Amino acid sequence: MKPRISVITLGVDNLENAVRFYRDGLGLPTAGIVGKEFEYGAVAFFDLSAGLKLALWPRQSLAHDSGLPLQRQSATAFSIGHNVMSKAEVDAVMVQAEHAGANIVKPAAVTFWGGYAGYFQDLDGHLWEVVWNPQLLPEQDA
Repeated sequence: MKPRISVITLGVDNLENAVRFYRDGLGLPTAGIVGKEFEYGAVAFFDLSAGLKLALWPRQSLAHDSGLPLQRQSATAFSIGHNVMSKAEVDAVMVQAEHAGANIVKPAAVTFWGGYAGYFQDLDGHLWEVVWNPQLLPEQDA
């Protein structure tokens, strides 16, 4: 399998609230909710980096489309890592997330491996790690 991941989809309980969190609170660009004319079709896409998109889709729709029954959420099933360029940027993103309504589950601090990171949960409990890793810095924007 060639790595061609282009969309990360998060199941959400309230699509409108989730869009406000990511668009207005975190400042991620989006065209808003599309597909409302279809049953199980309403979704919102956010541009992340270099061809990668974040999709927010109601959990009921994701369950229906996959054929799986709606299941209990688990915050520790996975996390999304947001790598930044400095410790100060970690702190700034954590404050921004908290102001947007995120639950700070682990304040930013020096890590055992020499980095600096903190964790927050979005409105639906998805776990995000905001991290400065001196060995894995993100590419600079052109």
